[in-house]
Amino acid sequence: MVKTNKLPIIPVVVCLLIVTGLIILLLPGPVSADPLQLPNVNLQVGGSQDKPQDISATLQLIILLTVLTLAPAILILLTSFTRIIVVLSFIRSSLATQQMPPNQILIGLALFLTFFVMAPTFQEINRDALQPYMKGKITQQQAYSTGMKPLRAFMLEQTREKDLALFVKMSHIERPHNFNDIPNYVLIPAFVISELKTAFQIGFIIFIPFLVIDMVVASALMSMGMMMLPPMMISLPFKILLFVLVDGWNLVIQSLIASFG
Repeated sequence: MVKTNKLPIIPVVVCLLIVTGLIILLLPGPVSADPLQLPNVNLQVGGSQDKPQDISATLQLIILLTVLTLAPAILILLTSFTRIIVVLSFIRSSLATQQMPPNQILIGLALFLTFFVMAPTFQEINRDALQPYMKGKITQQQAYSTGMKPLRAFMLEQTREKDLALFVKMSHIERPHNFNDIPNYVLIPAFVISELKTAFQIGFIIFIPFLVIDMVVASALMSMGMMMLPPMMISLPFKILLFVLVDGWNLVIQSLIASFG
């Protein structure tokens, strides 16, 4: 039997306690400092009874902040953004390039294309509603009604009658005699599902040529007995080459903008 020298446990513990005590004694004492003074923040909504216009201005500010909070939803659901971003996503999916182009690029391109398509509508809203309201010529209610007219006209032009009839029926309202009788809460969802249907139709057309390339590559690999090689790895360069040779971005964007005409 080979004996191993083991260090006794008790002396080791005693040494650790002595070293710890010395470290505590050598550390500097607590430094006295003034307590941290936090500023008083007081947010109040209201006004004096002598100045009711202060209350009105405060409420207008709250409404403005609410509108700014809902601005992304308004931009997505009431404009051409939905159709554009869905079609661009279909392009990336059909190419099977994973995250290329990145989401930031697709969203940025969709935003600028949305501003391009909606420019006439936004200019009309600015000319007829926003500028007169800023100059005090019309009231807030008149500005809202005037500003919604060109936006409603754009949505009605892009909305299918079948989708519109669906939400009119589900809302249990009286049969509208003209487009002015259709409320916004009926028009907006009908417009959104119409945009989604149109975007999926365009996406299906985009998928067809790339699907043909995948089938040809898969058949070629199977005929050569290379069944372990993923067809997607071989077809990806050919799909990118085809998309570049036909100037795919130019064709897709041109067709996408023309679909709003």
